[in-house]
Amino acid sequence: MTIRGQVWKYGDNVDTDAIIPARYLNISDDAGLAAHCMEDLDPSFVQKVKPGDIIVAGKNFGCGSSREHAPVAIKASGIRCVIAETFARIFYRNAINIGLPILECADAARETKHGQTLEIDLSQGLIRNLDTGKEYRATPYPPFMLAIIEAGGLIEYTRRQLHAEAQR
Repeated sequence: MTIRGQVWKYGDNVDTDAIIPARYLNISDDAGLAAHCMEDLDPSFVQKVKPGDIIVAGKNFGCGSSREHAPVAIKASGIRCVIAETFARIFYRNAINIGLPILECADAARETKHGQTLEIDLSQGLIRNLDTGKEYRATPYPPFMLAIIEAGGLIEYTRRQLHAEAQR
């Protein structure tokens, strides 16, 4: 699975309230959440983000409350991957559960600039900065986690597994 997109760069400790402000948590559809993604942190994000773009951030991305709304808003906005130095553990699991690939790679997070273009090979954990030519290595996903991401999340992955078992 290869992802290629433009970078949106953010700093450390981007919490779930910055990703999707609490005043929008009553919205239940993905598009509605996407319409307010990063609104308080970066008011231009919603108007300028393009499908396939990538968020790159510093340490502790997704800290704060454990709401699943945050990775849903990011994915629904068109972001295909998030790279950070580190992630809050609950955000990490929620992102995988909804099929949003995220990678921890401190060097890529520190060295990548806003607006640069990255190409990511999830199966190998390879991140290429197409503007600088630099390559970075993140830990690749184990096959079962990659299968969850490729299915679009844990629910669809489980449905497919149950369907495959029923066909046997």
